[in-house]
Amino acid sequence: MAEHTGSVVRQVDPAGPLAHRGVRPGDTLLSINGRCIRDVLDYKFYSYDPRLLLEFRTVEGRLRLVLLRKAPGEDPGLEFETYLMDRPRSCANRCVFCFIDQNPPGMRRSIYFKDDDARLSFLMGCYITLTNLSSREIQRIIDLHISPVNISVHTTDGALRERMLRNPRAGACMEIMTRLARAGITMNCQIVCCPGWNDGAALLRSLRDLGGLWPGVNSISVVPVGLTCHRAGLPELSPFTPEKAAETIDLVEGFAAEFYREKGTRLAFCADELYLRANRPLPPDAFYEDHTQLENGVGMLSLLQAEFSLALQTDDRAPDAVPFSIATGAAAAPLLKKLLQQGRERFDNLDGRVYTVQNDFFGRSVTVAGLITGRDLIGQLRGQYLGRRLLIPESMLRAAERDFLDGVTLAAAAGALGVDIRTVPNDGAALWEAMRGLPAPPAPPAQAEDAVCYRRSTRI
Repeated sequence: MAEHTGSVVRQVDPAGPLAHRGVRPGDTLLSINGRCIRDVLDYKFYSYDPRLLLEFRTVEGRLRLVLLRKAPGEDPGLEFETYLMDRPRSCANRCVFCFIDQNPPGMRRSIYFKDDDARLSFLMGCYITLTNLSSREIQRIIDLHISPVNISVHTTDGALRERMLRNPRAGACMEIMTRLARAGITMNCQIVCCPGWNDGAALLRSLRDLGGLWPGVNSISVVPVGLTCHRAGLPELSPFTPEKAAETIDLVEGFAAEFYREKGTRLAFCADELYLRANRPLPPDAFYEDHTQLENGVGMLSLLQAEFSLALQTDDRAPDAVPFSIATGAAAAPLLKKLLQQGRERFDNLDGRVYTVQNDFFGRSVTVAGLITGRDLIGQLRGQYLGRRLLIPESMLRAAERDFLDGVTLAAAAGALGVDIRTVPNDGAALWEAMRGLPAPPAPPAQAEDAVCYRRSTRI
């Protein structure tokens, strides 16, 4: 019998390989081919083979073995009580720049949960700091070849990283990453850049150190620290000025140009937000190569513009001429106004307007659309001419419940504003279709963890 407590089955897929094999909700999966199943990674890895011996503890407490033959890679068809088949691992750091520490009180409990889970990094693209991984867990990443892993590096200076993350284990980051790189694990890295802390010479050192781990380090994003108006009792940090943003762009692009000449890839990229703060034009879409750091707000606006322009130029169908409006954050508003003007130049019956929603909930220094709340949307658009449909980015809402960060539902916002609200994915073609008047695209599938959705919404 496996020593691990196992994972409780919530549902058996009636069309899956284990249908009609006597496995029931409430049974506990203990092992596959003698391997203890601790979480979703073990389950996915060890269930790949075509011949499986699954060990269960039944609802009644009896042990039961099930021999299963299936196609290689086919899922056995089990759903468990939680997505991870385990509790998500919380962050052990107290980072000086942590955005979650800057939240106001009264929000959903899940918003205050700090995840730092390697399994979510592999499965859902979340970033981890490596500070809560045991030697056994690092070895499992290598043994199962869990790749890519997304890592919040911030700095490769061990002493500085310990101060920034306020964790004595933080200084071992480069040692762990070197071990992973030698094992063939691909890593995507982010650096949350804080003026006066890890910028300038410290940033250049980090870029060079990470570049030394290429191709294990596949990409690096440099994003500006996000500061809200709720920082009472937190370490003092300075926002990016236009001058500091321009200086950081020059440093990163200088490194990237040199790396490109040597290796054929830029490796490091600045977030769109830095270009906006520096009042500099965004690089063209091709600059971002494979868009590896898109979820981090790197190249997102350039890709949106390229997709929109292509859709607009290849579509000969005129808009429906129904008046509409678009609501977004201060960061993306100038680009959306530009795209709307492009649409008008092609079709003179396109009747739309763009509204910039300032963030009073977190503070007006927060300019990303994904952190706009329902009350700010309603408060600033009430009384404005919105036409017959209002377009907002999907990132403003939780995917499952379809509500804003402050709990205001999409239906409540539509009722308060007296307009049909349609969500639009971060896709230029979908944006053009929504402007032109096609039916709204279907809502995306729900994310496994609300906190994951929130962490991703903090970028443009």
